[in-house]
Amino acid sequence: MLEGQVAIITGSGSGMGRSSALLFASEGAAVVIADMARLRGQQAADEIKASGGKAVHVTCDVMEQEAANE
Repeated sequence: MLEGQVAIITGSGSGMGRSSALLFASEGAAVVIADMARLRGQQAADEIKASGGKAVHVTCDVMEQEAANE
């Protein structure tokens, strides 16, 4: 359903954000995991990739303008 789409999900290293990232990936979207916690974010990305999905993790605080621009 979401093949060819990219989902950028903030706070996706845990909780509702992680659940959302897993759901989007299961529907075929490539997912950008944006989270301040490096380990949790990378684990979420790894889980998506292990199940055949596409994901990358970006450690950042999107509340900071400079981090969002990177």
